[in-house]
Amino acid sequence: MKKLMALLAATLILAGCSSSGSGDSNAQTLTVAATAVPHAEILKEVKPILAKEGVNLDIKVFADYVQPNAQVAEKDIDVNYFQTKPYLDAYNRERGTNLVIITGVHIEPFGAYSHKIKSIDQLPDGATVAIPNDPSNNSRALILLAKNGLITLKDPNNELATTKDIIANPKNLKFKELEAAMLPRTLDEVDLALINTNYALAAGLNPTKDALLIEDKNSPYVNYLVGRPDNQNDPRVQKLAQALTSPEVKAFIEQKYHGAVLPAF
Repeated sequence: MKKLMALLAATLILAGCSSSGSGDSNAQTLTVAATAVPHAEILKEVKPILAKEGVNLDIKVFADYVQPNAQVAEKDIDVNYFQTKPYLDAYNRERGTNLVIITGVHIEPFGAYSHKIKSIDQLPDGATVAIPNDPSNNSRALILLAKNGLITLKDPNNELATTKDIIANPKNLKFKELEAAMLPRTLDEVDLALINTNYALAAGLNPTKDALLIEDKNSPYVNYLVGRPDNQNDPRVQKLAQALTSPEVKAFIEQKYHGAVLPAF
């Protein structure tokens, strides 16, 4: 009987140790939502850096701009990395969420592309121009057009400008508002499409060579690592933030994207 009791006690102790070890392992896994290019590519570069810090980075790739925020807000995913501050502000305002910025990582100069013209000077009167339909990128597209004299906005710096804020449209441009991910597919159908760089790169476009208009290096649209108030100071999240702004990642961005993506740190 004593031997049986001792064996049972030893089994319980081992089970307890096993359970504790499993919990520690789970605690060191960090899930992050990202769009494929360049965000997931940059995160894959970061993964071995974090592994040395004892953090297993689980990268979830999304094709849209809504689910990465929704799943972080619902605590199905820890953090995300895909968006600018104007987009985040608009999302929080419209959805009643309270997602927060953790650190800025890179800038993707926003560009205008065409399969029908070789120069912006060739854009015809009455041209159809495709732009993103989400609030921040919609405004970003209009601001880029305004800075290049194609339209005039009431306030050329308004991050929430819409087509209703256009006060002059000398070429009578016709705007087609679509989901950002769809824009590269419209290039054979429209005269000009203003496309986020992540979707342009994924479609095989080279922003520094193919864009007829492009934001300069002073673009305020930094792409951020984003989390929640309850986890922004989590050690795993802070390790990811530090890795994303490390010299190794800066060198990777500069060498891989050749100016199409710029470090913001």
